[in-house]
Amino acid sequence: MYRKKRVSKNHNWITYLLIIIVIPVAIFIYKYQQYQYYINTPVNPQNTKEQVFVINKGENLKAIAKKLEEENFILNADSFLLFTKLNKLDTKIKTGRFPLSQSFTSEQILSTITSNTVRQVVVTIPEGSTIQNIDTILTNLDLINSGEFLNSADSFKLWDKYSFLNKEVLSKRPHPLEGYLFPDTYYVSADHFTNEDFITQLLNTFQKKVLPNTKNSNKSLDQIINIAAMVEKEVNQDSDRPLVAGIIWKRLEENWPLGIDATLLYEKDNREITYQDLQTDTPYNTRLHTGLPLGPIANPGLASILGTITPQESKYYFYLTSKNGEMIYSTNNAEHNINKQKYL
Repeated sequence: MYRKKRVSKNHNWITYLLIIIVIPVAIFIYKYQQYQYYINTPVNPQNTKEQVFVINKGENLKAIAKKLEEENFILNADSFLLFTKLNKLDTKIKTGRFPLSQSFTSEQILSTITSNTVRQVVVTIPEGSTIQNIDTILTNLDLINSGEFLNSADSFKLWDKYSFLNKEVLSKRPHPLEGYLFPDTYYVSADHFTNEDFITQLLNTFQKKVLPNTKNSNKSLDQIINIAAMVEKEVNQDSDRPLVAGIIWKRLEENWPLGIDATLLYEKDNREITYQDLQTDTPYNTRLHTGLPLGPIANPGLASILGTITPQESKYYFYLTSKNGEMIYSTNNAEHNINKQKYL
């Protein structure tokens, strides 16, 4: 008689162990070896050329790891993500610009992007920023304590280094360097940042980008910057800047009050002008006084400066900015009042 072959219980246990222990362990070992390979192997050990890698404010670890992989600094984003978390460095990553190489391992890259010593902070100064605004920007980037940049700028001493700065005139103003700290994007060392060095950097950029354009002007540099600062604050579109500058020059030459609200706002902490503000006798009230305000009310960008150097002639004496940001021009006060009712 044929008897059915019995399956060994030992054979069942071996199969069971294989499924629940051996195979997972083998997979784990394979994954671990793969992880170690990705972490310890550079993308290209022979390429030691350093390139800039930028970490922006607000970028999370996952986005940074993905960008590192996309820019060929690491082999695998997930492995880098895990490596960073295992080393508890996910909260230590800095924002800024970092010199990285394809010859770096993940450990070297992580060491670099968590270091203050090597990183460069991106400092963007928008056109029309005041010295107080710059102080706030630097404070928010954790480069300074609030008020330090303002104090350094106001106690500036390197007058002899910059022949375009008239110490006698500028030192009479609340903030002597206002108008001359050129707005641009700068890269600074987080570890070696000083207010004095940054001021020098801003003035050097002004000297390089602005002065060559003023050589053939019959107006003084201080007049140009004073008016360009008003243009910067009053106008949204670059195409309108020469025309508005032309109106300001014309009113100035014909001894009209400039009547510019932005000059009144310079001394205020908010954006509201009251009836009392209009009556206040200050050197920045261009409704009460003819001529230029005491000094520039901001640090203008190149478009406003160029528009002021080469203004556009027109028949207009008045302008306003409509609710949608469009500049509306008029030739006389009656027409201007009609436009205020129509567009404001």
